[in-house]
Amino acid sequence: MAIAQIFVVHPDNPQSRLLQQAADLLSQGGLVAVPTDSSYAVVARLDDKAAAESLRRLRGLDDRHHLTVLCRDLAEISHFAKIENFHYRLLKMATPGPWTFILEATKEVPRRVSHPSRKTIGIRVPDHRVARALIDAVGSPLLSTTLIPQGEALPLNDAQDILARYQHDLAAVVDGGACPFDPTTVIDLTQEVPQVVRVGRGDPATLGLL
Repeated sequence: MAIAQIFVVHPDNPQSRLLQQAADLLSQGGLVAVPTDSSYAVVARLDDKAAAESLRRLRGLDDRHHLTVLCRDLAEISHFAKIENFHYRLLKMATPGPWTFILEATKEVPRRVSHPSRKTIGIRVPDHRVARALIDAVGSPLLSTTLIPQGEALPLNDAQDILARYQHDLAAVVDGGACPFDPTTVIDLTQEVPQVVRVGRGDPATLGLL
């Protein structure tokens, strides 16, 4: 059984050669752990059905749990989620940053990825150079979930710990150093009044939400 590779990159100026190697592993169907502005996440290619199933299996998630599409900017969000005018100001204030927004998915999102009954998807733009550079290396948004071990409450923060735990489940770990322990704050924008689903690193008050 293959053992995950580890790519140690500079957190502010990650080496493109190493990130391209990680991107190549994603293109082969692998899962990769990557730092974000709100803990490490595990990512897969958005168009890879088997990898999406592997993501859920790794976390012990059923198909009603929202996976998240990591995008590079607000324009990319609009390609995968239906954005109404009243969403735009909130999204502009919050991106990039430690927020996940639940929005109605467009037809660009594979059906197996969106919520089976609500047809919604989690969307976010991470404020972390390594995560965004990996998206650039792949050339398209990535499917992701916070790397929280089954049965535990806190996400993982240390690349060596992730490698030790998941060396046979991941294709690679991108070590960009420690990042916050907090998951993202999740806001549901599928109704006219935004609903705070989970409070994490993002403070809802900064967006005018209680």
